Amino acid sequence: MQSLFAFHQGRDANYMLALDAISQKFSPDLNAMVQPDRRQLEADRKQATALFEQVFAGHQAPQHDNPEIARAVEEALRAYHQAVQKDFAWFKTNLVSEVQRLDDLYLSVLALALALADAAALDKKIDHRNFTTNPWIGALRKTEAVNLMLNRAWSGRQADIRRWVRDVLKADATYMNYLDRRELTADDQKKMMLHVFRKLILGKTLISEYFESEILRWAEDCEIIKGMVEKTIKAWQPGNAEPLKLHALSLNWDEDREFIEKLFEGAAFLPDQYRSRIAANTRNWEVERLPLTDQVILEMAVTEMVNFSSIPVKVTINEYIELAKSYSTPKSRQFINGILDALARQLAEAGHIKKSGRGLIDNK
Repeated sequence: MQSLFAFHQGRDANYMLALDAISQKFSPDLNAMVQPDRRQLEADRKQATALFEQVFAGHQAPQHDNPEIARAVEEALRAYHQAVQKDFAWFKTNLVSEVQRLDDLYLSVLALALALADAAALDKKIDHRNFTTNPWIGALRKTEAVNLMLNRAWSGRQADIRRWVRDVLKADATYMNYLDRRELTADDQKKMMLHVFRKLILGKTLISEYFESEILRWAEDCEIIKGMVEKTIKAWQPGNAEPLKLHALSLNWDEDREFIEKLFEGAAFLPDQYRSRIAANTRNWEVERLPLTDQVILEMAVTEMVNFSSIPVKVTINEYIELAKSYSTPKSRQFINGILDALARQLAEAGHIKKSGRGLIDNK
């Protein structure tokens, strides 16, 4: 959604740049020996701008009696479409790489627990033995990918890590009470590791502030990483002969990547027939006047309804209502719900939505 939001903004900027190019084409050359007729240039600029807008909207061919005007419009259109395609390719590639980057972020969070344990072991004032000998810390140490990330992500951050031990771990009452306990069950140790990750590393602390300053999308990424880490901790028990199992972001990356790219491309270049339906269902709102977030949500939802036959319509609607609740205006949830319900009925009646697959009833 964020990538589509940025792509929309880029497309709008490319449109304005195309208009600027037309204006430049009909601006007087101050270095010319003979000064042109400024009134004629201004008249030509207005005609070229009007023609560009008509052609862009699909209402007219790029033709004009004045070849200079026709050429200026054709060049502006060509530059616009080239810029849009370039932006699309970049966002599409970056979108996939951003998803893949979550795996590294997940490993770096796990590795940070080891880095904190190493720094805590050097504390001469307080005995952190309960934490440094925690079975889950031991299991992480035996996990090759986590150890590799420990060196890669945290080897140059010792000062920060010592500060976090002092100002985050030692400032936490739950952690300090844990250190004082003489007898700890496996369940106690698991609860402490979950607390360390949930509240101290991924909660609202100096550590989270560090991640927020380093990672643009930390607010969204944090929740995903938190879920992956919690599943990792809960899935392992001391005495288990099997090593700690890392949680996979995707069970089938090739399939998920295809879904991501297909959804992004479909929403980025949503056919006019679907854009028209969205506009028709926004009542007194023109689609261009919608909050851009709502516009993107509706375009993604329609794309998913039409292009993914194995996803039930109700699932799609519920997913995008949740997006509206999290990222749009207070009234957007009800608005999005009503529009998507209407669109789903209309698209199904028109034969654009066809659901199939095991356990699915068509269009349900």
